Amino acid sequence: MSIERLRAIMARLRDPQAGCPWDREQDWASIAPHTIEEAYELADAIASGDPQRVRDELGDVLFQVVFQARIAEERGLFDFDGVAAHIGDKLERRHPHVFGSVQIADAAAQTEAWEEHKAAERRAQGGAGALDGVTIGLPGLTRAAKLGRRAARVGFDWPDVDGVLAKVDEEVGEMREATRAGELAAVAEELGDLLFSIAQAARHLGVDPETALRAANAKFERRFRDMEAQLAARGQSVAGTSAEQLEALWAQAKRNVG
Repeated sequence: MSIERLRAIMARLRDPQAGCPWDREQDWASIAPHTIEEAYELADAIASGDPQRVRDELGDVLFQVVFQARIAEERGLFDFDGVAAHIGDKLERRHPHVFGSVQIADAAAQTEAWEEHKAAERRAQGGAGALDGVTIGLPGLTRAAKLGRRAARVGFDWPDVDGVLAKVDEEVGEMREATRAGELAAVAEELGDLLFSIAQAARHLGVDPETALRAANAKFERRFRDMEAQLAARGQSVAGTSAEQLEALWAQAKRNVG
C-alpha cells in the first residue's frame, strides 16, 4: 500500500494542471544528478550506522526510482511495475542455484557465476568486448577497479600484488619526472595513471578504493576539525598559525580523534 501511495503522490506532483511546477519540468537528464546525490547520501547514512538516517535516505532513493519511472510512464515507455518485474526476472535468472536446480558451492563460486551471467547478457545485447557495459558515470576509482576486474577475467592482469605495487612505484617516478619538466598536461596524465594503478593495487588487496578514500577523507576531516577546535579554544585560527605549530596540533588531533 505504501508504494502505491508514493506512486499516487508522484502522479499528483507531475499533474499538468494541479502539480508542482518544478516536478512537472523535470526529465530523466535533469533528475539524474539528484539520483546520484541521493545514492551518495545513502552511503553516508550507512557509514554513520544510524538506522533512522538509513531509512530516510532509502526513501529518498526509492523516490528517485518512482520519479524516473513516472516520467517513462508518461511517455508510454514503461512504468514502475515494469521496472519491478524486470529486476525480479533478472534476479531469478542470475540465481539459478536458488530459483532453479544449479548447484553453487560457495559465495566465491556465486560471484563467478554472477559475472558469467552478466557477460552472457552483454553478449546477447551485442556487447562482445570485455570492457563493454562498465558504466562511464561511476566514480573514477570505482570504475578503474571495475575495468581492472573485467580485464583480469580475460587474463590481462598482474600475477600478484607485488607486480601492481611495482607499477605504482613506476608511475610515481614518471609523475615526478613530469613535475620537474613543468608540463601540466603530462603531470595530469601521469597522475591519472598513478590513480589507476592504485585502484588496481586496492583490487588485488581486496579493498574497495572508493570506500578507502571516503574513509581517509572522513579521517582528515575529523582531525582537521579537532585541530580547529584546539586553536579556537586559544582564540586562534589555522590561518594565523605557523607550520610548526600546526604540525604539533595535527599530531595532537591524531591522538584525540584517531
